[in-house]
Amino acid sequence: MSAKLNILVLGGGFAALETAFLLRMRLHDDVDIRLVCESDRFVFRPNSIYIPFGADPESLYVPLAKPLRRRDIDGVVGRVVGVDADARLVSLADGQRLAYDRLIVATGAGMRPDEVPGLAEHAATIWTPESMLGVRDRFEHVRDRARKAQHQRVLFLVPPNNKCAGPLYEVVLMFETWLRRHGVRHRVDITWSTYEETYIQAFGPRLHELVTREFAERGITGHVDEVVTEVRPDAFRYADGIARPYDHLIAFPPYVAAVRYGALPSDDRGFLATDLQTRLVSGTDNVYAPGDAGDFPIKQAFLAFLQADAVAEHIAADVKGHAFTRPFDPVSMCIMEMFDTATFAKVPVELTGDAARPVRVRADANGQYRVGTSPVWRLGKKMLGYTVPMRFGAGQPFHAGQTWRAMDAGIKAMAGVLAD
Repeated sequence: MSAKLNILVLGGGFAALETAFLLRMRLHDDVDIRLVCESDRFVFRPNSIYIPFGADPESLYVPLAKPLRRRDIDGVVGRVVGVDADARLVSLADGQRLAYDRLIVATGAGMRPDEVPGLAEHAATIWTPESMLGVRDRFEHVRDRARKAQHQRVLFLVPPNNKCAGPLYEVVLMFETWLRRHGVRHRVDITWSTYEETYIQAFGPRLHELVTREFAERGITGHVDEVVTEVRPDAFRYADGIARPYDHLIAFPPYVAAVRYGALPSDDRGFLATDLQTRLVSGTDNVYAPGDAGDFPIKQAFLAFLQADAVAEHIAADVKGHAFTRPFDPVSMCIMEMFDTATFAKVPVELTGDAARPVRVRADANGQYRVGTSPVWRLGKKMLGYTVPMRFGAGQPFHAGQTWRAMDAGIKAMAGVLAD
């Protein structure tokens, strides 16, 4: 009898867990699976947008020991420091060296605020639950001073090389609603500044038009195509020399790969070069990079799920001797929270080859490109926030099985009524 295929998964986020759990669902006991993660908990990062408004950060975490054990996946808590692709070995910081037949690199992305001089020192940034607590402190300070009739200027900033600014759009719209509910909105100026040529540039004109309307109705002053070069304690400067003052700055920093792999091909930010459909790392036949660790330009949870599914299906087809029929198809779905309402978007995108605008809405998207706003979509947001942690907590992939089919059917039905 031949030995089982040894599959090593690096990471503990959406792409890593979806790949590991789906592989176990597809291949059962035909493979050995080991997962290496720096933490023994999964964090449902999309719900971190609620932390500035009072949510408990601990509510975002799912312990991994039980679901991994339940699916007979060997969990290792450790930090990856290198990959030897020729020897098929992964090195950890504690000196361990782990062998693999198939390697899934899903260590995700990190933030590099110091890429913009002064940003780390003077801005509250979003990304981790811990950083969101800093945003909460700023928001409460603004509210408390506004209650004392002190005028405040809050500026939201997206600098170049941010790969998915959607969460900050949610936070600024939620912040505006929150201020109104506290009766102090009239004492706070809210300004938005982004390097993008249009709002939520990657997701096309409909999202830009929607955000433009929302900003106008909510009295948010928005600016696009602005490249920040320096942040000072009370103002920051742009490439054209213009300075803009602020009292509080909330920013979503530039993205970089969370782990750099010198032995694997990558771009200047450390994101691994991949084949679009299979997520195979370029020049390899056994290393995959689903999710934020790879070079797909949009870093987003739903797209990470789709990439993870493609990886698991590609490996499963190989093991079973079947044709690979489920390549990565980049059709994003997201729900943008605003507290008083929410927006659903389904956006089929394609690569352009243009570094300035690396993706665009597909020209043949037709009825697949859908956008709609309704308070009902807030229920969809809450459902996702419940279902994903529940599935992962049970050792199940999110984007497969009866639960996902039911949810997918529900989303399609809602979109048919509440999105155009």
